[in-house]
Amino acid sequence: MTIFDQLRAGVITASATETQALAATLASALPADVTLALHGDLGVGKTTFVQGLARGFGMVESVTSPTFTIFTLHRGPTRTLVHLDAYRLENAAQLESLMLEDFLNPPYCLAVEWPEKIAPWLPPETLHLELGILPDERHTVRLREATSP
Repeated sequence: MTIFDQLRAGVITASATETQALAATLASALPADVTLALHGDLGVGKTTFVQGLARGFGMVESVTSPTFTIFTLHRGPTRTLVHLDAYRLENAAQLESLMLEDFLNPPYCLAVEWPEKIAPWLPPETLHLELGILPDERHTVRLREATSP
């Protein structure tokens, strides 16, 4: 079973470390250029997931939420990770003013928190991940829709 099969079925993690390990595993299986839409309420682990992606791409720098800067660029040894927090964006036109396309130098991964704010801008091949929390505080990650990588 591939990581994509596991995520389509839904994965439960019991700690931030497990969530990061899951994301690191996914990072190694992602296509060269990819957009990930990270759906879920505040506190479900979206930034934790991006921290795992960064680790999976071999990045050692600290990854924090870019809520106030809107996006953060992380350059790794093999790929660039653009971490976008769209929460404060009001429309897709604001996204265009950020000139993100200037930073999407192949190979890249664009990880978007609050993707519903910029849904019309997302490419059709975007991988949508739903993150959640169970009543017992464990976290869930499920690939909602995807094209075959």
